[in-house]
Amino acid sequence: MASPALICDTEQWKALQAHVGAIQKTHLRDLMADADRCKAMTAEYEGIFLDYSRQQATGETIDKLLKLAEVAKLKEKIEKMFKGEKINSTENRSVLHVALRAPRDAVINSDGVNVVPEVWSVKDKIKEFSDTFRSGSWVGATGKPLTNVVSVGIGGSFLGPLFVHTALQTDPEAAECAKGRQLRFLANVDPVDVARSIKDLDPETTLVVVVSKTFTTAETMLNARTLKEWIVSSLGPQAVAKHMIAVSTNLKLVKEFGIDPNNAFAFWDWVGGRYSVCSAVGVLPLSLQYGFPIVQKFLEGASSIDNHFYSSSFEKNIPVLLGLLSVWNVSFLGYPARAILPYSQALEKLAPHIQQLSMESNGKGVSIDGIPLPYETGEIDFGEPGTNGQHSFYQLIHQGRVIPCDFIGVVKSQQPVYLKGETVSNHDELMSNFFAQPDALAYGKTPEQLHSEKVPENLIPHKTFKGNRPSLSLLLPTLSANEVGQLLSIYEHRIAVQGFIWGINSFDQWGVELGKSLASQVRKQLHESRMEGKPVEGFNHSTSSLLARYLAVEHESFFLLGVVTAILEML
Repeated sequence: MASPALICDTEQWKALQAHVGAIQKTHLRDLMADADRCKAMTAEYEGIFLDYSRQQATGETIDKLLKLAEVAKLKEKIEKMFKGEKINSTENRSVLHVALRAPRDAVINSDGVNVVPEVWSVKDKIKEFSDTFRSGSWVGATGKPLTNVVSVGIGGSFLGPLFVHTALQTDPEAAECAKGRQLRFLANVDPVDVARSIKDLDPETTLVVVVSKTFTTAETMLNARTLKEWIVSSLGPQAVAKHMIAVSTNLKLVKEFGIDPNNAFAFWDWVGGRYSVCSAVGVLPLSLQYGFPIVQKFLEGASSIDNHFYSSSFEKNIPVLLGLLSVWNVSFLGYPARAILPYSQALEKLAPHIQQLSMESNGKGVSIDGIPLPYETGEIDFGEPGTNGQHSFYQLIHQGRVIPCDFIGVVKSQQPVYLKGETVSNHDELMSNFFAQPDALAYGKTPEQLHSEKVPENLIPHKTFKGNRPSLSLLLPTLSANEVGQLLSIYEHRIAVQGFIWGINSFDQWGVELGKSLASQVRKQLHESRMEGKPVEGFNHSTSSLLARYLAVEHESFFLLGVVTAILEML
């Protein structure tokens, strides 16, 4: 018999649907009373400890999810990804971000060619360039060493590298390597972002990295031209070759822009933007800031999880378990969102990166074969570091909608502080909440408990916590470059597992195209209205009215000597 077209047509999917009723009748406070169940619902790899006992699941649930993985051919799909088969079928591409951090002697093929030597060739080039740059041998147009870097890119060219940079800033080893240097990112085409990215920087000591595979990305290239004008207006046109480099494969346009093609660093079609932080997209600016050895530790951390994901049994495979539980929460229990709650300020940019990684990957409405899906896929991802989130949106998580939570903690703080006379250290105070919040969500607080505490009757409904709200806890030993790489890889593979089970293509992003296409029409209208006085035409009434209102106000910066002049006046 032919395999069912959709995973929801399988007996394994239907068995999980039938199982939901039994789970919904059982409260987490009862499930948590089973010590053997709690012990079984853990997994550990290289000191990273996962506890998922606070999920609304039993051993039977996990068995059924593993059977679903089997019928979805999860193992086969993982192997196809690692072997370089073109699993991104809508774009006819391999999906090989794992090759970006593979050991030098690994063999990973795409179109029958081992791509690992080419990856290492680029990494070797980055190491050589970053060593020269950091040593002071690379100087700018006026002979001064460059100590500031602005990386210009958007989407995956921005969110992933920013997450890693933010996580490394307070790591003692990385911070020592970055002394006297600044790394900033420019993503938004809003000129305010330009102003912020160059505030207090001197063009004489600044290097700009332009990240665009095709060198045609509209927002990135406008920002790149803006920073080029900033450099040229101060140092002259000959300074571009010394103060701007590129991550791109379009060497023709790189050269036409004024950047020396020898200072362009390649990446490949088999690297999706949101999976590109381990390519030159992230490795180059991060190496300029921290040195290649630190970045290599990050890559090795990611590679270690790649190996775990590929070779470990599913029963103890952290990304697989996380992915299966997300499928359970979304498609069976009907929870549309996920909160990412790192109890580490260094991970403050994790949630924004995972937003793109997850929602761009799995926000799909059709199967990989183009069949409309009768079940929900993808999650609405959001989050903040604890304890900031507790004073922001935890009210809703505790007493409003049910939102499964990822609690991420670190055993050893990057910056430990203990004040004499305090009951606990600052980190222990933080981690007290990491341990307490999952239990508060799971157990809640009953009216009976409130009565025993003599809470006034009129406040009982307001202070009752129903509990039975699922979460999981991921505890890292430390947060060095290695663990940052491991955490990244865990989420990358978790998201891939979800897509593999749902039968969707997690590696394309056609949903971002329509808005960009319509924006090009608006861009043309704005140009014609401003330059030629043409009326607004060809849009619906609402858009036409908004455009007319927008165009009615003359923009001061439009009449100045260019965008850079306006920005410099702001500063």
